[in-house]
Amino acid sequence: MSESDYYKILGVSKNASKDEIKKAYRKLAMKYHPDHAKGDGGAEERFKKISEAYAVLGDDEKRRQYDTFGSNGFQQRFSQEDIFRGFDFSEILKEFGLGGTSFARGKGGGVRFSFGPGSSPFGFHGPSPERQVKGQDLVYEIPLTLEEVSKGTTKKVSFHHGGQARNLTVKIPKGLINGKKLRLAGKGNPGLYGGPPGDLYIQSKVVEDPVFAAQGHDLSLNREIKISEALLGTTLSIPTLENKTLNLTVPPGTRHKTRMRLAGHGLPHMKGDGRGDLYVNILVNIPKTLTARQKKLAEELAEAGL
Repeated sequence: MSESDYYKILGVSKNASKDEIKKAYRKLAMKYHPDHAKGDGGAEERFKKISEAYAVLGDDEKRRQYDTFGSNGFQQRFSQEDIFRGFDFSEILKEFGLGGTSFARGKGGGVRFSFGPGSSPFGFHGPSPERQVKGQDLVYEIPLTLEEVSKGTTKKVSFHHGGQARNLTVKIPKGLINGKKLRLAGKGNPGLYGGPPGDLYIQSKVVEDPVFAAQGHDLSLNREIKISEALLGTTLSIPTLENKTLNLTVPPGTRHKTRMRLAGHGLPHMKGDGRGDLYVNILVNIPKTLTARQKKLAEELAEAGL
């Protein structure tokens, strides 16, 4: 874990209650407050870190954002002004019996520690505008059949937006293959400090089909042939998603697990008129038992060098 792990800094678990977090902060604040740790060169930085951790974990919304985005993602979205906004640490410190000591660190800008009455524990040199934070994106996984992926469809979607249930009718374009996302701008969670809302992503989850298997835009299916058909060749009738039947010529001497391609009969692309391919896996059926006549014929083939 990094040293920006607020739970680790306060020495509490991720399931800790607000009271447990407050008690942990009080204990550490008593230890590292400048009035109590004079002469300890690392106490200032330690006090800063535990105060920052408490400012986040002691606030329900900031804690939720921290748990959602993790340490790195949270630090990218929140400045220290964002973190300490709305907290009156002077009252908290008074409650803990800690006085109004103030001091400063850094040259030419940066963080200034201040513990006077009514102040935040960390001031900032120079003006700093408020940072708007974009709302969290949402992902909604929607089941689709291969036919729906091939032709497109309309689906009703139910999700939570800003803590409220929302219903949408979404037009699913053709070609939304497994795992591909459709973006609905501004339909995610609301932003913080006037920031824009996040986006809602509709992610395709293709359900299993009894005939075809899909990989990307390509489809495949299995077809069994007899040994005699593998030796002499045959013609197979192959279905497609477009409700067509194609004739596939299997040449003489085709081996077991040969893969034959029918170009342009897979799933469509979302943009343009292109499609994937349809592959037919040829499986030569080897019988486990033979009749007397079949055994005799096989022996004759062996004698003939086959």
